[in-house]
Amino acid sequence: MSVVGYKRVSSIDQNTDRQLEGVELDKLFVDKVSGKDTNRPQLTTALDYVREGDVFVVHSMDRLARNLEDLRRIVRELTGNGVTVKFVKESLTFTGNDSPMNTMLLSMLGAVAEFERSMILERQREGIAIAKAKGKYKGGKPKLSEEQVNELKSRRANGESPSALAKEYGVSRATVYNVTK
Repeated sequence: MSVVGYKRVSSIDQNTDRQLEGVELDKLFVDKVSGKDTNRPQLTTALDYVREGDVFVVHSMDRLARNLEDLRRIVRELTGNGVTVKFVKESLTFTGNDSPMNTMLLSMLGAVAEFERSMILERQREGIAIAKAKGKYKGGKPKLSEEQVNELKSRRANGESPSALAKEYGVSRATVYNVTK
């Protein structure tokens, strides 16, 4: 049996130290990305890593998922595979043989996390609209100059690798694909 921890913060400059403080772990996985969906590299690796009899420990439900559907699915899949899921902050443990009260708490607290995310997005949209109205928000600055875009298109058309180009130009592969499509 292993005690496997998972920590998540929304951005690279945030700190995970307060999460799982004092919890003894055999293995730890940390993501520094949004919890808007489950497309997170370390979460995927952690879910592949845990085995029957393991305990999967997360600081709080909103660190695992900001979407009720994702939260319930992850907990259901883990417990269905014999993994115990513990949420430290909420003091809740799920084994698959959970009481109706535990199931209700999972749903209610998961819904609160989902609501919180939607409120953050709404405030962000409102702030952007106000800034645009005042002429202070122009959107993100282009990552590449027009000349660089033309070079990228040409080099990509000649078969150069998107990964190599992305590394050379200091952009993501998605940016390479977007400017060369």
